[in-house]
Amino acid sequence: MTYFFESSAITMVVLLSLSFYFIITFWVFLDRYYILNSRIAVEATSLKALYTGQSKSVSQYSLIFTYLSRVEYPNKAILAAASSDAIRVSTKGLTWLSIIASTSPFIGLFGTVIGILETFSKLGSQSSASLSVVAPAISEALIATAAGIAVAIFAYTFHLILKRKAYELSSLLSSQSEVVLSQLEES
Repeated sequence: MTYFFESSAITMVVLLSLSFYFIITFWVFLDRYYILNSRIAVEATSLKALYTGQSKSVSQYSLIFTYLSRVEYPNKAILAAASSDAIRVSTKGLTWLSIIASTSPFIGLFGTVIGILETFSKLGSQSSASLSVVAPAISEALIATAAGIAVAIFAYTFHLILKRKAYELSSLLSSQSEVVLSQLEES
C-alpha cells in the first residue's frame, strides 16, 4: 500500500488507466457474452424447427426474421445482409478488447520504467545503495508491468471467447439462410 502513496503522478495515472481498462474488459465481455448466448439460443431453436419441419420459415425472434418479413420472396442477398448486420451488431466491443489486449502491457511497462527511473533518482541522492535497498524499490516498480500483463490476459482471453461465440452465431444464421433458400427452391 505504501507503493501507491509514494508513487509519482505518472505511475498513478498508469495504474488508474489499467484499472479503467480492466473494468472495460469485464463490462464488454459480460455484455457481449450475454447477448451472444441469448442470440445463439434463439437461432439454434429456429434452425432446429426448420430442420425438423416444424416451421417453414425462421422464428419470429430470429435476427433474420425482420429482413425476411420485408420481402415477398427470400433471396440470397437479403439473407446475407441480415446475417452480416446481425454479426456486426452482436460483435460490438470486440475491437476494444483487442486494443486493450495489445496496449495494456505497454502501458504497464511504461509505469515500470517510470518507477525504475524514480528509484534510481532517489538512490542517486543517497550515499550508499545496497541490494537490500534497490531490490524492494525495483519490485514495487514491476507492479505496473504485472498489472498490464494481467489486464492483457483477460482482454485477449475474452476476445477469443467472444470471437468463437460470434462464429457460432454466424454459422447458425448461415445454416438457416441455406435452409430457407432450399425450401424456396423446392416450392
